[in-house]
Amino acid sequence: MLTGIGRSILWMILLSGGMASAAPMREMTTDRPDATESPFTVPPGRVQLELDFGGYTRDRESGVRQTEWQIMPFNLRIGVGRDFELGLFVAPQMVVTETVSGGLRVRRSGFGDLILRAKWNGAGNDVEGLAWGVISDLKLPTAADGLSNDQVEGALTLPLAFDLGLDWSGGAMTGVEWVRSTAWRDRIVWVNTLAAGRDLSENTGFFLELTSATGDGPHVATFNCGLTRRFGPDVQLDGGVNLGLSRVAPDLGVFVGLARRF
Repeated sequence: MLTGIGRSILWMILLSGGMASAAPMREMTTDRPDATESPFTVPPGRVQLELDFGGYTRDRESGVRQTEWQIMPFNLRIGVGRDFELGLFVAPQMVVTETVSGGLRVRRSGFGDLILRAKWNGAGNDVEGLAWGVISDLKLPTAADGLSNDQVEGALTLPLAFDLGLDWSGGAMTGVEWVRSTAWRDRIVWVNTLAAGRDLSENTGFFLELTSATGDGPHVATFNCGLTRRFGPDVQLDGGVNLGLSRVAPDLGVFVGLARRF
């Protein structure tokens, strides 16, 4: 179901192991599976692939039931400096189905928007304690008709990581997103998240998370939770569930994914 562009990019990623340098390896950290981005960067010369094998979202509002499938969306992270990385988010295939009262169904599918990312770590990349960074995103309107608002948008985010004690770790994120609403007006959305996690065993962990977004219509809030499983220093499998807490938030989201460092 992948488009030609999606297949080409994915093959480039899987064959990119030769890009790794002899740079010292810090412990692998990921920007998934929670919504809270990490302040940590990929070591220089390394490439990190983070993807969903599949993600499903379901929502019902005002008599309209919408389901969305994302097939193999991924984030490619490339370490270009000690505390700096570049990233690329790709959604090779999206399938959105809307069903209204009476059974009328509309289905749209195709390639999604591209997001370009730059991340800088200000502290905590290689030492314990509070870690913070700055993330800048730029969304390019590459999606198929009906899957996007066809507008360039951006975001600026401050992610944090810290120790909560009693074997718990914490993460938080605050940021602003510049978006174009359905009325084609510029709006600023304020996004905040708070996450906590701990290890269940040497290689297995879990997390709990709350998210909030306000500024473009009603408040959107979710509760998210999931599990992670490490297989060596460079591979992580994960999965989770997102539950809508506010009326306009998606009712349910389910995902299973992978992170792999080369």
